[in-house]
Amino acid sequence: MAQVIFTLLMLVMLQAVLGFDNLLYISLESKKAPEADQKRVRKTGILIAIVLRIVLLFILVRVIGFFQEPFSFLTGEIENVLDFAFNGHSIIVLVGGGFIIYTAIKEIWHMISLPNLDHDVEDDKKTKKSANATITSIVIMNLVFSFDSILAAIGLTSEIENSTTAFIVIAIAIVASGLLMLFLADRISAFLAKNRMYEVLGLFILFIVGIMLVTEGGHLAHLKIFGNEIVPMSKTTFYFVIAVLVIVDIVQGRYQKKLLSEVEANKSNIK
Repeated sequence: MAQVIFTLLMLVMLQAVLGFDNLLYISLESKKAPEADQKRVRKTGILIAIVLRIVLLFILVRVIGFFQEPFSFLTGEIENVLDFAFNGHSIIVLVGGGFIIYTAIKEIWHMISLPNLDHDVEDDKKTKKSANATITSIVIMNLVFSFDSILAAIGLTSEIENSTTAFIVIAIAIVASGLLMLFLADRISAFLAKNRMYEVLGLFILFIVGIMLVTEGGHLAHLKIFGNEIVPMSKTTFYFVIAVLVIVDIVQGRYQKKLLSEVEANKSNIK
């Protein structure tokens, strides 16, 4: 019993840590929905995702070999150029990572390419999505983010002899992390709305998340380009890069305030 409780606590912590990037994506993606629907979109998307994550867990427990074994028709090499052995896991992670990179680049480009306010308003109208479309995007990406955490959870519960108990423990951890996301989603979205300068930081973090997923997918596919094996970005490297981005953003913000205050002081002296 003590082992089950300890494993449950570990799984809740794992789901919470791995859910950070997911939560950031939800907060940024929900802004594309009409303003009146954004809160509902976040809550509905997370609730549907919780149910689907449990369904995904149920499926993975039974067909985990299908996702881990390379597909014979997607295994091969182009001499001295490319080696690959794709499996279901690698394809899901690669596609998800690629989509996140595309989304982050598109949003960053959108921020820097608008010449004036009129274009900003017009472009915002064009990029708005329906509430249902936004919920669908949140649910799909939530499943992509969940894939690795569920596989890790299955590994952590391998020592629990009773498979039904292991399933229940993982399901409880999924629900607990989902409820935590429900609690934090509106707060993070409100923070980004009040501090829009951090949106760029959030998008660059999302971009790094996409790179991490792509490198992990390449590693899972045993991908080699010109004889060089794709190595996954470690979690330590990921969090270090995030910490550097946050520090640079804080220092840059304070430096800009200092420059503005100096400019204002010079104007006052001239007058």
